[in-house]
Amino acid sequence: MRSLWQAMVGGLGGAALLLTTVHGQQAAPGQAPVATFRSGVSLVSVNAVVKDRRGRPVRNLTRDDFTVFENGAARPIVDFGFSDEGPVSFGVLVDQSGSMTLSNNLDAAREVIRHLLAWFDAGKDEVALFAFDQRLREVQPFTSDASAVTDALPKLSAYGTTALYDAIASTAERLEKRPTPRRALVVVTDGLDTVSTKTVQDVSGIASAIDVPVYVVVVMSPSNHPDRGGSPLRADGEPITTRLANLAYWTGGDMLIASTPAETSQIARRLVVDLRHQYQLAFESSAKAGWHQVAVRTRNPDLQVRARSGYIAQPSSDGN
Repeated sequence: MRSLWQAMVGGLGGAALLLTTVHGQQAAPGQAPVATFRSGVSLVSVNAVVKDRRGRPVRNLTRDDFTVFENGAARPIVDFGFSDEGPVSFGVLVDQSGSMTLSNNLDAAREVIRHLLAWFDAGKDEVALFAFDQRLREVQPFTSDASAVTDALPKLSAYGTTALYDAIASTAERLEKRPTPRRALVVVTDGLDTVSTKTVQDVSGIASAIDVPVYVVVVMSPSNHPDRGGSPLRADGEPITTRLANLAYWTGGDMLIASTPAETSQIARRLVVDLRHQYQLAFESSAKAGWHQVAVRTRNPDLQVRARSGYIAQPSSDGN
């Protein structure tokens, strides 16, 4: 039997999915988010973040600017909307394994979270704080009070082995239950994994299938930054950022590196911009149960869209 990951990447050679779109007309302000069901027909909802070459959000697109492909075939978009005012639910997952003691990485992770919370919309958004080493624990349940998360940051302490991929999968599944359609998982880590039972491929499939984008913030010293000649490696010699970048892209998220205070501030703003400016597209779910590959494309290569790479269709009630 083919693995979920093999089904996901068939025909794409395992490359991270990078998507494009095109300029259009201004969408109606305050347009409602996509519904999950219409007239008894199950719909697949896809949240999409659209940016220009300078990384600025693009807000003026219409339904006609997008094309959605399922397993390589174009599918009609039956619901469409754009929202930059609704609430955002995000889980923050912090690596507190022993390796985070190196280069003050845990302190750097706390600073990333403080910057992220500075953009928090009190009373509207909600956030929860999770931490992991070999096991996942909930440090602060979902709350609309950002100060509760800030107050919990000193409780984090680095020790133990690292089950990064297992923790990402478990936290993404918790976010699936949140009521708002705009949700994301922000992972702050040094990128190392030592004891996970799940692979990057497993986690990518889980998060993509439930439409929870994963944003990975890798904290490291400036000397290790790839743009400055550094190349932190896994034990097998592969750069630690390679698998994390693939994981993020396949879920519709992104991977970012924080090695200086300036980068930390820029990353926090970029994450919040992504979460607050999203298009919602929906198409009818396939009648065939199982994994279905999704791609969102349009004509203009100068714009970029990030969206989940697939979904799992449920068996029909008649068993087909």
